[in-house]
Amino acid sequence: MGIFDKLKKTATDNKDKVADGVDKATDVVDDKTGGKFTEHLDKVDDAAEKFANKPEEG
Repeated sequence: MGIFDKLKKTATDNKDKVADGVDKATDVVDDKTGGKFTEHLDKVDDAAEKFANKPEEG
């Protein structure tokens, strides 16, 4: 198993933690940039939330 396979498995096994981490990170970036990229960061948050709610494969 390669490093990317291990990372993918870890992310898949911890979907909620990944989504929470992304949310916190985008909040910090949004704060530091004065809201300049809020629209883009919201899309990142939405994608992370979608990933967290995606059913397990196979």
